[in-house]
Amino acid sequence: MGCDGGTIPRRDELVRLKKKPEQKDKDAERQFRWKHCNLTQERLQQPIVMCGLGRLYSKQNVIEHLLESKMPESCAHIKSLKDIKDLNLTANPAYEKNHDEKSAQFICTLIGLEMSGQFRFVALWNCGCVFSERALKEVKDKNCSCCLTPFSEQDVVILNGTEKDINLMRTRMEARVARLKAEKKAKAEKKAKSKEEKVAATATVTSSSVTMDTMEAGPSKTVTAGKLGSMSHKPIIPNKRALISDKIGDDPNFKKSKHDYSVAKDPKATAVYKSLFTSHDSEKDQKRAHWVTYNPFYN
Repeated sequence: MGCDGGTIPRRDELVRLKKKPEQKDKDAERQFRWKHCNLTQERLQQPIVMCGLGRLYSKQNVIEHLLESKMPESCAHIKSLKDIKDLNLTANPAYEKNHDEKSAQFICTLIGLEMSGQFRFVALWNCGCVFSERALKEVKDKNCSCCLTPFSEQDVVILNGTEKDINLMRTRMEARVARLKAEKKAKAEKKAKSKEEKVAATATVTSSSVTMDTMEAGPSKTVTAGKLGSMSHKPIIPNKRALISDKIGDDPNFKKSKHDYSVAKDPKATAVYKSLFTSHDSEKDQKRAHWVTYNPFYN
């Protein structure tokens, strides 16, 4: 019955108190985040990727959501495959041997710590290699310990971090995007500048070639500056045969090339030289072959 034998009940035994809200098991929640996709809450499957905020995803799930344009608001920063990075993970031998759910599936490459959420892990955005934060702090070199890829502080992404870590990762992500845009713009400007220099060099060579041909052509073939500017890329080459024929008509040294020239009528030619040809007077009555020209005298 109670309350009849000198017992003194307490207040909490008589008054029904409000139940306390259920509290989440932090350890279970932490392990869940490291073993399940942040997008679909399903078990992580290889290949595993991360976003700029350090969240883990199955790459297949990300591709399906991008194709269907059904990306949730929490993952709105993932707009293409450029916004995710494949992770180079090291398998845990203990997990592969026993398939124990209590063991983590992956470990730190350098010191072997399990990637279960009990220790902080980071990944490098340049190469996708994953280390424990403790191991990365011990290595002072700014090159990846696995693939020797250089990295900066902006390339370090904390995996499954706290709210404070997520805000820091968002700032680094924006800085990375701005840096990539600046590098891309500088590369495009450099390419355009080299193309302009190449075109200018080609124009200079063409101009010098036209100038040389103009000098060879003489004053009658001079090209004006206005015509030079309106020319196409191909230089104007004057007809050299026409120039030679003009010189033959003007210079007496080239008169021997004309059809009306005759050695027999040339006053400067000697008699011995004229006797070599059949047009000489001494060759008219010749009845044997010429000793030089070997004229057979066909009838």
